[in-house]
Amino acid sequence: IGLAKDNQEAFAKGEIVVLAVKPQGVGVVVAELAPQLGKTKQVLPLLVSIVAGIPLGYLRKKLPGLPIIRAMPNNPCLVGMGITALAKDNLVSGRQYKKVEAIFKAVGKVIGVPEKWMDAVTGLSGSGPAFVYETIDALIGGGVAAGLPRVIATKLAVQTVLGAATTVKKTGKSPKELREMVASKGGTTVEGLKIIKKARVKQALSRAVVAAANKSKIISKKWTS
Repeated sequence: IGLAKDNQEAFAKGEIVVLAVKPQGVGVVVAELAPQLGKTKQVLPLLVSIVAGIPLGYLRKKLPGLPIIRAMPNNPCLVGMGITALAKDNLVSGRQYKKVEAIFKAVGKVIGVPEKWMDAVTGLSGSGPAFVYETIDALIGGGVAAGLPRVIATKLAVQTVLGAATTVKKTGKSPKELREMVASKGGTTVEGLKIIKKARVKQALSRAVVAAANKSKIISKKWTS
């Protein structure tokens, strides 16, 4: 990793250049980089864009001939437990892809996807952590309402969610199978599940993912029109 005085220098000297700005700032940065493409250089750098909603097509149009990877990391990357989806264009070499994959593996898992899935990826894994945090907050609130001190309720809720996710991952069983293992007929869990079903919590979470994905599509269309 090296330092540069400006975007042009970073682009000229870098092997991998990461585009990490707000969507509204992309046009300015791309305008700064485009003139560099006409300058003599044996190998063009690889551009990795982590800008939400900016499609490869827009970047290819503005920076023709440049190998580009679009990445969608998520918030748990902050603690090395994230997952990043990568979509590459056809100018990216296998060697370049492996280097980018290694970079993001340092902060979690990596999955390669076709770009047409990126809006859905954004809705599920990009926005998904916020939905999980909301769920954890609700569990904590329930624990407090049931009589627990908040600090104890927080520890229990966090480990319960972490443990449940790990169980799905390690056992290979579906969430439905594992839920049925916990929900004994006539027991406490069944009573709680009745409330969840009545409130249509499952459907609400599914709709939240679709709504976030649809918003991503709307943002992307602004850059392809």
